[in-house]
Amino acid sequence: MAFFHFARHPVRTTVSFVKAACLVHLGITYGYTVSPAQGPSMLPTFTVDGDWILCDHTRRYGRGVSVGDLVVYRIPIFNNQWGVKRVTGMPGDYVSVGTPGEQGEDLMIQIPEGHCWISGDNLPASRDSRHFGPLPLALISGTTIAKILPWNERQWMKTGLEKVDELD
Repeated sequence: MAFFHFARHPVRTTVSFVKAACLVHLGITYGYTVSPAQGPSMLPTFTVDGDWILCDHTRRYGRGVSVGDLVVYRIPIFNNQWGVKRVTGMPGDYVSVGTPGEQGEDLMIQIPEGHCWISGDNLPASRDSRHFGPLPLALISGTTIAKILPWNERQWMKTGLEKVDELD
């Protein structure tokens, strides 16, 4: 009965629909989303076939991002494509531009202000900052906080870094 009462008022129905659409838009843009992650660049963290990840968009534009975080970003060399990579350097850090074991591996640069350096976990199969340079923080849309599918591999994402107390 309540549905028919609601449906009899087209203005009320339209206003409610617009409100719901705005809430969904805000949730997707500034909240959390579920997205696929596929390809060989992040092996073994994510499989080639594709895993489903939970993304936190409250950390847009690099806010609160640190070395070791998995970020979701707009790929600067391809329009309208997104990627997931690990942050390996923040503004002011020095990073190796080359791939280990290849010529030019000892070339180092300092990451400029407003940028970060991202790398795939599987370097030989990754298109990352070694190819397009430091990533502007403005291209980061959020961080990956959990792998949710496949169900038997669900887990919270960690930075992969371990704290070192003291060096001998």
